[in-house]
Amino acid sequence: MSLADRAAALDAADPLAAFRDRFLPAPSVVSYLDGNSLGRPLEATARLIDDFVRDQWGGRLIQGWTDGWLEWPLVLGDRLGAVALGAAPGQTVVADSTTVLLYKLARAAVDARPGRRTVVLDTDNFPTDRYVLEGIAAERGLLLHWVETDQATGIRPDQVAEAVDEDTALVLFSHVAYRSGWLADVPEINRIAHEAGALTLWDLCHSAGSVPVQLDEWGVDLAVGCSYKYLNGGPGAPAFGYLRHSLQDSLKQPIQGWMGHRASFEMGHGYEAAPGIRALLSGTPPILAMVPMHANLDLLAEAGIDAVRAKSLQLTDYVLELADEWLAPLGVEVVSPRDPARRGGHITLRRAGFEQLLAPLWESGVIPDYRRPDGLRIGPAPLSTSFTEVHDGLAILRDLAEKHR
Repeated sequence: MSLADRAAALDAADPLAAFRDRFLPAPSVVSYLDGNSLGRPLEATARLIDDFVRDQWGGRLIQGWTDGWLEWPLVLGDRLGAVALGAAPGQTVVADSTTVLLYKLARAAVDARPGRRTVVLDTDNFPTDRYVLEGIAAERGLLLHWVETDQATGIRPDQVAEAVDEDTALVLFSHVAYRSGWLADVPEINRIAHEAGALTLWDLCHSAGSVPVQLDEWGVDLAVGCSYKYLNGGPGAPAFGYLRHSLQDSLKQPIQGWMGHRASFEMGHGYEAAPGIRALLSGTPPILAMVPMHANLDLLAEAGIDAVRAKSLQLTDYVLELADEWLAPLGVEVVSPRDPARRGGHITLRRAGFEQLLAPLWESGVIPDYRRPDGLRIGPAPLSTSFTEVHDGLAILRDLAEKHR
């Protein structure tokens, strides 16, 4: 069977194939391989936004706040927790950006461990995570313990065990490494950190909506993530934060705004935090930007995260098959885990000079993601991507790589 026939057979057997028709078409795109960076919009999202602007915002005006908008950060947070995060109600909130929520939760965590002066993080985590902790360390007089991680893999439990001790306040890692797609062993790393008395904060940006997550079961303390990748929330869509119930009374986030107050509309003197997860809010919720989440969570709930994960692994297995057959002879190296138990939703390919292929790839209708110094990330979103689309995109990449060899 040819590789093209194999793609056709996989598409014919795909139980999620019909979901592709729920997304808006992009006529000029042959192969969209960047779902791990920005998800595609749903037809339902376009209808919801139009309805919101015309009927809810245009029709109800400021009355919309009392119609339910004020509760959206918590309502959508609970829905996201149930559909994608394995989180019981009252622990997840939709608000702000990933950067802002990282700051809130990390600052609250280190302040909740007075006397401990060290934060553990890894050298290849996403820049925002590293930059935020550098700033907090400078503010609070803390030390950063950098764990050197291989760019082709990611953080391992044995590395964490060597790094944490009685002086560790917090550890921060990504569940799925943004560069390689390495899937961290969250339960074991949590166990190690907790034995040392440290809190754990996980970045879920590259796993939410793609890889099953069980925050409650895994004993996660805090987590953040974005909604514009596999959750298809659109450019700059709001982030989400998770704070487990047992910590909500003791962790105090530092950006005290009116929406986190126990009685926002009293407009009184002095800040009194709201009970529960609402205290993680600060300013006015980005209601318009939250509209797509209603459609996206409906879609994910219908498909089921386990089915999404199963197709994701099939897609990335197929990417590996094409890479071995077509690209390895051209000097292209796979720098992502081949073990499915340790692989997230994308595959990174590496070859010197890949940056020169970006323009011709885009001109050919193929859109991957590029990460310096020389990596192409292939991120097929399971609900919007076919196996034939992957085949056609990598065939064009193969031809261009041969031409520019």
